Amino acid sequence: MSRAHNFSAGPAALPVEVLEELQPALVEFGDMRAGIMEISHRSAAFAEVHHAARDRLRRLMSVPDDYTILFLQGGASLQFWMLALNLVGDGGSADYLLTGTWSRKARTEAARVGDIAIAWDDPDGRYDRVPADDEFTVRPDARYLHYTSNNTIAGTQFSTPPAADRPLVCDMSSDICSRPVDVGAHALIYAGAQKNLGPSGVTAVILSPWVLEQSRRCAAVLPGGLPSMLDYGLMASKDSLFNTPNTFGIFALERVLAWLERQGGLEAMAARNARKAATLYAELDRTDFWRPHARVDSRSQMNVTWRLPTPELEATFVAEAADAGLMALKGHRSVGGIRASIYNATGQQAVDDLVAFMRDFEARHG
Repeated sequence: MSRAHNFSAGPAALPVEVLEELQPALVEFGDMRAGIMEISHRSAAFAEVHHAARDRLRRLMSVPDDYTILFLQGGASLQFWMLALNLVGDGGSADYLLTGTWSRKARTEAARVGDIAIAWDDPDGRYDRVPADDEFTVRPDARYLHYTSNNTIAGTQFSTPPAADRPLVCDMSSDICSRPVDVGAHALIYAGAQKNLGPSGVTAVILSPWVLEQSRRCAAVLPGGLPSMLDYGLMASKDSLFNTPNTFGIFALERVLAWLERQGGLEAMAARNARKAATLYAELDRTDFWRPHARVDSRSQMNVTWRLPTPELEATFVAEAADAGLMALKGHRSVGGIRASIYNATGQQAVDDLVAFMRDFEARHG
């Protein structure tokens, strides 16, 4: 079977040349006489992989030297609770911008720990935009302001970080390494790997010195301290190796980061992603047959969402697209419609072929 164009929201497409690098390593990695999934996470061979992944991410994202990079497990969903436990677990407060499903879930988990206020929520409940800076106020005693940089379900994205005089915490799961970002303007960035960084099962977490200091403060105050697996300070002191990490996932992530470097880094990826998104949005705006969900000033360059005139026509679109080699275009189950996820590994040709299919579909069904 030939590979289809994969528009899955996650786990998402990986670069074919990376997949080809991973294949032989499953059987025999380097001169280890065993596969990458079979060697010790404390071996010199894996340490080289681990450190290369950390160093590549630091280079690509221009992570400040005094920031700590961890590769953890549990996905962004565990970070929803873990970050709050480490930052407000001693009775502190924080504010959240609610721009969709995942930011709502992040707030729900954090509220189990401390005083969590909603700085902004979409008054229309459509989540078809992100707020302007003058639409929200952050409490002066909030330890941090949390936001989700890209919303996979609604198809919206912050073009720049929200302005606040409090430390920023960002769930960057679905647009990390798709464009340059000022890491130093954030106290904490976390991202599940399965959209732009690699396979599922690895979570990249980038911590400022302030986060580690606050983590130690919470650990000292809480009875019995922080749970070991949820303690940023402990994980940092063990270089992410307190327990057995996802060794294969970290290896795959390191190979994806190497691929990104070969593409020219994040400036080049930003230009490439902007071209893909512009191509698709131009088709969506061409006629009234397509009904984009996100407002123009909040449109995501990673997840493009739209509706058709009827749910029945949407089902036909998804089925016919799959037959044409365009897979995973069904919208999230909570909202329906169509969603094309065009992460880093999805090339321009995939978008061009999707647009050609859309024109043919409209000609037949419009």
